Amino acid sequence: MQDIFEMAKCRLKSIWGFVMILAIWYGAKKAFDVPSYMLPSPLEVVQALLELTKTGQLFKSAVASLFRVTWGFYLAVVTAVPIGLFMGRVARFRQVLNPIIQFLRPISPLAWIPMALMWFGIGDKPAIFLIYLSAFFPMVVFTVSGVAGIKETFLRVAENFGLRGRHLYMKVILPAALPEIIVGLRITLGTAWLVIVAAEMIAVKSGLGYLIIDARNSLRMDKVVAGMVVIGAIGLILDYLIRLLERLPWLEWSRMRR
Repeated sequence: MQDIFEMAKCRLKSIWGFVMILAIWYGAKKAFDVPSYMLPSPLEVVQALLELTKTGQLFKSAVASLFRVTWGFYLAVVTAVPIGLFMGRVARFRQVLNPIIQFLRPISPLAWIPMALMWFGIGDKPAIFLIYLSAFFPMVVFTVSGVAGIKETFLRVAENFGLRGRHLYMKVILPAALPEIIVGLRITLGTAWLVIVAAEMIAVKSGLGYLIIDARNSLRMDKVVAGMVVIGAIGLILDYLIRLLERLPWLEWSRMRR
């Protein structure tokens, strides 16, 4: 009962944060008499959301963005995690690849837009490629960090019990590195969602990013803010879903480790 009460209290505090933002937003618009083409009111944004929902544009845009993020993020994870596990365990491999990764990692994925357009043209492929870049390098770094944090004693004990090669990776190294990998998933997914919106403003003609840029060209700032609200809401949901991984029964040890 105490846990339920504390959870409800935390949820109430979160809601109050949004209520305060709405109050400041509404108060600032009224106090400074800001015209709607510069800052629409909360009511105008709600009306724009209803309009976009009725026409189906909001649903189609959200699905298009989520499709690109899902594929780009999935491809990044399934390639970055194995490479990170291997780099963290094999020093020679790490010495060769780490300088390359650290050189490419600071380059913004958006800087790759011209090349992505030249290679893949207009459509889903350049956006997926940019998402892949935004998630791949951080995931490698988080995975390597997770492997580096494993105590050498655990690995020696596992080897004494005959665990080597693939079995050592699957039964010891990967489970021990999972807490760090999950943190990486949470951070890189947020970055991927951020990048897809920017990429859709340039590289594709659909999605939430395109919806915002199209609304801006039409001087519909209410739709622009409505698109921003949806982006934030979806980002919040994605973050919550990733955090659920930490609560899985077979990851109980990860909380104890922290």
